[in-house]
Amino acid sequence: MQYMLMIHEDERIYAGEGGEALMAETLAKHMALAGALVAAGVPFSGERLKPASTATTLRWDHGQSALHDGAFAETHEELGGFYIIDVADLDAAIGWARQIPVPGKGSIEIRPVWPMA
Repeated sequence: MQYMLMIHEDERIYAGEGGEALMAETLAKHMALAGALVAAGVPFSGERLKPASTATTLRWDHGQSALHDGAFAETHEELGGFYIIDVADLDAAIGWARQIPVPGKGSIEIRPVWPMA
């Protein structure tokens, strides 16, 4: 079954003093995780997203839509990237999600992908 592992974190942690080094360290950990997925034979894909400030949001309210600049999440955590992995079950997906590097505060949302018929 496919699971999407969505990485939500506060982008501000990468700004300012030490931010560039932290980003390089975090990216190295992501590359190590990708290597571990390959070594384990887990089919996966994933991408890093540009900052939330580059997002555009289309919001719907009872059939009416409005376009907004930005992510407009009700949080200080933004969706920074994702992995889609194909594993046996939720327990396996959780095991891989625990290995995703998130410096500071953040979360990994684990959600099954609805297969297209």
